[in-house]
Amino acid sequence: MSFLQCCFLLTVLCSTTGTLNSVAWYYQYSVPVLQLSQFDVVVVSPSSNLNPATVTGTTKYFAYASLGEVNSKEPYYKDVPKSWIVASNDVWGTYVINVSVPAYADFFATKVVGPQWTRGYRGFFFDTMDSYERYATTSADQAKQQAGIVNIIKAVKAHYPNASLIFNRGFEIMPQVHDVVFAVAFESLYASWDNAAKKYVAVDPDNRSQLLAKVKEIKELDPNIPFISIEYCSPTPANNTCQQNAIENVKAQGVIPYVADGLLMTIGRST
Repeated sequence: MSFLQCCFLLTVLCSTTGTLNSVAWYYQYSVPVLQLSQFDVVVVSPSSNLNPATVTGTTKYFAYASLGEVNSKEPYYKDVPKSWIVASNDVWGTYVINVSVPAYADFFATKVVGPQWTRGYRGFFFDTMDSYERYATTSADQAKQQAGIVNIIKAVKAHYPNASLIFNRGFEIMPQVHDVVFAVAFESLYASWDNAAKKYVAVDPDNRSQLLAKVKEIKELDPNIPFISIEYCSPTPANNTCQQNAIENVKAQGVIPYVADGLLMTIGRST
């Protein structure tokens, strides 16, 4: 069977089941649409060369959007009031935003999501949803930040009612927003990436148990929400065992796996 025939068969299978089976994150500038057509959903960088309005087929493309942090290279960075920046994330070279600022909700909807909606994206992956934990240390402060995130999501849905949203974590706010989420992703049940040390590491069993407890809690709240675990293994053929073990272990937990390199710059593997 040729590659094109395989892609067609996978597309038919996914479209007939009507469920989310496979996902990918791909942050290179040049997006290989044909190779990525094997996935139901693909998250890409908003600075990529993809024109979502011209993509055919059943694969849904989601644009990355950092909800709780901002990079100085982003075109909207110049419009972010400096008073909104409350901390820095030196590991990734970004700035943490006070998401409880009332004006930030509309700013995020119009300045961050808006341009990508205009380009043709109808799905968005919200990252850095827990960055407030870097500066909000008390329960009261964290509750204030969580309320701010809920307001941000409401603002996005008010501007773009048909937008599909994937959250990176956001466990604490799920009771308020579970009815508007397309899927919930998180990083590393089994295989992780340490960006500071630039190395792949195994996940501590206690951390895995905590994540699975969160998944169980939210599934009890809303059993229809798909969960995705992004796992990190070296993309070299020598690490095929790491990749396959991660896929099988994640699937065994009732979670959709995606396994790729630490920076999500190569096409990985899913279900």
